[in-house]
Amino acid sequence: MNRLNRDQMAQRVARDIPEGAYVNLGIGLPTKVANYLPQEREIFLQSENGLLGMGPAPAAGEEDWELINAGKQAVTLLTGGAFFHHADSFAMMRGGHIDICVLGAFQVSVNGDLANWHTGEPDAIPAVGGAMDLAIGAKQTFVMMELLTKQGEPKLVERCTYPLTGLACVSRVYTDLAVFDVGPQGARATELVDGLTLEELRRLTGLSLDLAA
Repeated sequence: MNRLNRDQMAQRVARDIPEGAYVNLGIGLPTKVANYLPQEREIFLQSENGLLGMGPAPAAGEEDWELINAGKQAVTLLTGGAFFHHADSFAMMRGGHIDICVLGAFQVSVNGDLANWHTGEPDAIPAVGGAMDLAIGAKQTFVMMELLTKQGEPKLVERCTYPLTGLACVSRVYTDLAVFDVGPQGARATELVDGLTLEELRRLTGLSLDLAA
């Protein structure tokens, strides 16, 4: 099967970001989405540390380390972009002013529960950040993650076993093997990578998945 790499996953997510959307990209893998947003679309990227109007990552050697995102990565600012107090940024997030947030995850359940801040292991370092605010405050929550752990365990599950970030907040999951819609009706695969069958996807996840029409 033709498993997507991380840049290809970011490209796939970027295709679904519509014109005029206000979007927050979570720390880690989701930040790559900024590099693949269609230039013909006006999309407003927000960072919880107080930025609006972020552009793609700067070229090597052109970083301005006074201009960073919430993950402490150097970013660019598009014409008309702004930076402001993080309290105002969280007011945007909690007040329902973000159209889409794209987050990473340890687990997502078929009904859209999200677990992305702690694995529950005694030596694990919790990292909730603003994920709880985004998951509940954004109008749509997308998750971008590899479908399986390094040990081959599925991250899309019937029920999350890790501490939860938010309940029934995720609507779409983008992975290296398939795209899923999740919610009250359960999980449905909407796209599979070349060479992957629905039967094999069911085996990998252990879920009774259907393929959306």
